[in-house]
Amino acid sequence: MNEQNTRIAFIGGGNMASAIIGGLIQQGLPASQVTVVEPFAEARTRLKQQFGVAAEEHAGPALAAAGLVVWAVKPQTFKEAAAQARAHVAQALQLSVAAGIRSDSIASWLGTERIVRCMPNTPALVGKGMTGLYARPAVSGEDKARVEQVIATTGEHLWVAQERHLDAVTALSGSGPAYVFYFLEAMTQAGSEMGLDPQQARRLAVGTFAGASELARASSEPLQTLRERVTSKGGTTHAALTSLEQDQVKAAFVKALHAACKRAEELGEEFGK
Repeated sequence: MNEQNTRIAFIGGGNMASAIIGGLIQQGLPASQVTVVEPFAEARTRLKQQFGVAAEEHAGPALAAAGLVVWAVKPQTFKEAAAQARAHVAQALQLSVAAGIRSDSIASWLGTERIVRCMPNTPALVGKGMTGLYARPAVSGEDKARVEQVIATTGEHLWVAQERHLDAVTALSGSGPAYVFYFLEAMTQAGSEMGLDPQQARRLAVGTFAGASELARASSEPLQTLRERVTSKGGTTHAALTSLEQDQVKAAFVKALHAACKRAEELGEEFGK
């Protein structure tokens, strides 16, 4: 692989960019192969100190050396950032991490069809991420392999065949860690109210979520079967789940995910023009 293929530029140096950069360097990519464009001085200093990468305030000719450009910017700033970088990055493979922004918009802003969109999530920060990926038709098999090599440093990934399915990915796994934390908060609160100290309650809640998730991952059985196996008629679990059903918690939760998906669609319309 030639040097340009290995060089990577990041537009935006926030948490997700840092997770990917950290994973790449840990797997052996020299820091000298990474350039980050980050407007905030404090963030640039952190990136240089933490990873030893080059961090620039503005997009410039140095970006032309990159074979892959990762767009780790907020949806509302993507168009402006693209206008500044377009002259330097149009020949590279583009990987967008921006929620909602359609690849049609990215293609028009950057003047290229070699675009992959992805929706990662914050567990990428500890190498346990789940990322959905979509590639435009012009993206080659070699390009896809390059993207997979990068994303693999943050955890697992899956490809979707239709771009609109990334909105569902956003609702399920992109926003999903917040739902888990929400339930963990509730479990910790309940544990504290029942007499455990907050540290004990948190440890029990987090350990239970982690263990149940790992059991679901390891098992080929339906989730309903796994749930029913824990639920004895007239027992404690049955009492809890009966209360949840009476309060229509599952229906409310499903409705919430649809709201997240709708908002992802709206972001594309709002900032993708």
